[in-house]
Amino acid sequence: MKRRAFVSLAQLSPLLLPAASAVTWAVPAHAAASPPAQPVAAGGDLGLTERVLPAFYQRMKDELTFPLAWGNSRIRDFRAWRAAARAQVEASLLQPRARDDVPFRPETIDDRTADRYLRRTVEFTLSHYGRARGLLLLPHGTGPFPAVLLLHDHGSRFDIGKEKMIRPWADDGRLPSAESWSARYFSGRFVGDELAARGYAVLAVDALGWSDRGPLTYEDQQALAANFYNLGSSLAGLTAYEDVRAAAFLASLPEVDSGRVAALGFSMGAYRAWQLAALSRDVRAAVAVCWMTTLKEMMVPGNNTLRGQSAYHMLHPGIYRHLDIPDIASIAAPRPMLFHAGAEDGLFPPEGVAGAFARMRAVWDSQGAGERLTTRVWPDHGHVFTADMQDEAFAWLDTWLA
Repeated sequence: MKRRAFVSLAQLSPLLLPAASAVTWAVPAHAAASPPAQPVAAGGDLGLTERVLPAFYQRMKDELTFPLAWGNSRIRDFRAWRAAARAQVEASLLQPRARDDVPFRPETIDDRTADRYLRRTVEFTLSHYGRARGLLLLPHGTGPFPAVLLLHDHGSRFDIGKEKMIRPWADDGRLPSAESWSARYFSGRFVGDELAARGYAVLAVDALGWSDRGPLTYEDQQALAANFYNLGSSLAGLTAYEDVRAAAFLASLPEVDSGRVAALGFSMGAYRAWQLAALSRDVRAAVAVCWMTTLKEMMVPGNNTLRGQSAYHMLHPGIYRHLDIPDIASIAAPRPMLFHAGAEDGLFPPEGVAGAFARMRAVWDSQGAGERLTTRVWPDHGHVFTADMQDEAFAWLDTWLA
């Protein structure tokens, strides 16, 4: 399958600013006019808050105007905006995009037949750095089948990754942990097995630090992220790049209909799902459960993000100088997207969820694609992906991947 070429910011410069315009280095070419700087009060506090925020964090938040957001940007053509916004996100990943064409060279490690689908352990070249194993479920019958890439959560549980989404069959040591996780967050179900029983091919692969690629410890996350930065790269950027590769691998399989590939994730996996939809043309639809907010409403004292550690898996340097979180997700428009949130989810403030949903709604509506965006806040639900939420998500996938 022919892969798209990634566009650089330099190539997009004619789109970002009219040729006759002149700007200084301090003003992004795509930016609307920024508010004038406010004077610093004499004796202002330059220390820290109790939650390891700079005492002047509110002033820093006020400086974030998201000038590349659709509607803020000077770019009025949506396709041109989407290309410019995607290029800005890709630049923040700090990844060598020129190596996307590395052959996958898949190898089957294990094949087992279940009642309604085939279970396969596969190994393939996930990046130019090396190979990874994934769990693949294939329905019985004649394909090609619609497919879903499953993106696991964080949860500070590193001994299992892909096994959070697909029931492990060749590793009894991980089965108790996987079943415990399923009972805690997924109503005792394994999301991948449920989808395979409905006729979907599904694939799950570990992110760096989980299961076969770990296990990481909670305390070592910041060290791992710092080491990436010192090596000129980014932990979150690698995860995003590998997710793009995993989606391309899934779409390349002969058993899969490449025109009907979706991504689905819970918690950190939801972040990865909408991010992947923004970056990959192999993903035609996405389901994101319990990870969406506006940045400023998330960056408040007491929020889990302020603890660091897990945040590094979703931190792209400098991107919020250009785009807010829902703006990045909106790069996927007008493709079908489903966002679920729990009204009792303590990780994401309700005002942040509502603001993000409204922001995305404006983008999809602006493209005459409002029916392709579904957002729902589930009353009496916390940070979970329960059976009722799953059933609605599966029915939604049936609609858009039919």
